[in-house]
Amino acid sequence: MDTTPNKYITVAYELYTDFDGKRELVEKAPIEHPFQFISDMGTTLDAFEAQIKPLQKGEKFNFTLSVEEAYGEYEQERVLELNKDVFKVNGHFDKEHIYPGSVVPLMNADGARFNGTITDVKEDTVTVDLNHPLAGKALNFIGEVTENRDATKDEIQGMLNMLSGEGGCGCGCDSCGGGCGDDCDCDGHHHEEGCGCGHCH
Repeated sequence: MDTTPNKYITVAYELYTDFDGKRELVEKAPIEHPFQFISDMGTTLDAFEAQIKPLQKGEKFNFTLSVEEAYGEYEQERVLELNKDVFKVNGHFDKEHIYPGSVVPLMNADGARFNGTITDVKEDTVTVDLNHPLAGKALNFIGEVTENRDATKDEIQGMLNMLSGEGGCGCGCDSCGGGCGDDCDCDGHHHEEGCGCGHCH
């Protein structure tokens, strides 16, 4: 049995993508609002956590995750064209929430939850990209560990509650490395408000 304590870790960082020779700043977690997670709970990318966990408070980092270590290759078959009827609320198309660029929580026939990005709205169909927004890109994290200590029982329980869907999203979804993703407290309806999933990484 693994007796290694779960760690409460916060990091301030800038995230750059490397794609086709182009480098772009795509995300920033400032020291005032660092990204926070608890280790060994599956809420962050394994490769991200493996790099961060050994570092102490105050240590700086600069590492790059390969496409395979991050979100995998971009898959064209994960771009779907759906009938507009799927996005009707009370008999009317939900134009308030369904527009190019919006991110919507969806649920498949098996009950699995995931996010999709609306890329096009046509007369009868809506195009949804189910690839992660950072799929196909290497990720370069540059930053500093602002806290690394043993997590308290309350912190661990709070994370377990969030992962089980209790207590809502509340997981800093705009930060990379982890967040709620498929575990957000959405009921699977694309129009659910208050989830704030955004681009959970």
